[in-house]
Amino acid sequence: MPQRKRYLFVCVNRRPDGTPKGSCAQRGAVEIHAALKDALKDRGLAKTEVRACTSSCLDVCWAGPAIAVEPDGYFYGRVTMEDVPAIVESLANGTRVERLLLPSNDFDEKTAGPPLPAPKAKPAEGGEP
Repeated sequence: MPQRKRYLFVCVNRRPDGTPKGSCAQRGAVEIHAALKDALKDRGLAKTEVRACTSSCLDVCWAGPAIAVEPDGYFYGRVTMEDVPAIVESLANGTRVERLLLPSNDFDEKTAGPPLPAPKAKPAEGGEP
């Protein structure tokens, strides 16, 4: 298999519930990683162009879910499932999703913008809504 042009390192680190800065996994990163893998495969990019990999902590928990794009050296932050199509489209076109780029102030928790809330848990099938 050839080396791919880009690697997406999706932080799936999970901290205990109630940790003030939260974690990417609590904000849906595991599902985002799976959706990226599926979308890249569907677009025919997975085998030659882009690989979505899981990562442990990328040290921007407050701005998660976070994705490091390498070798380009930029980070996406506050990524949601709704952002997956735009990320895949940008990778196919050789561009970036500018609205998701983490600005320099987001790399310091004291100056970072507000975090995304953790998604609400879905009720179990057949359970109360």
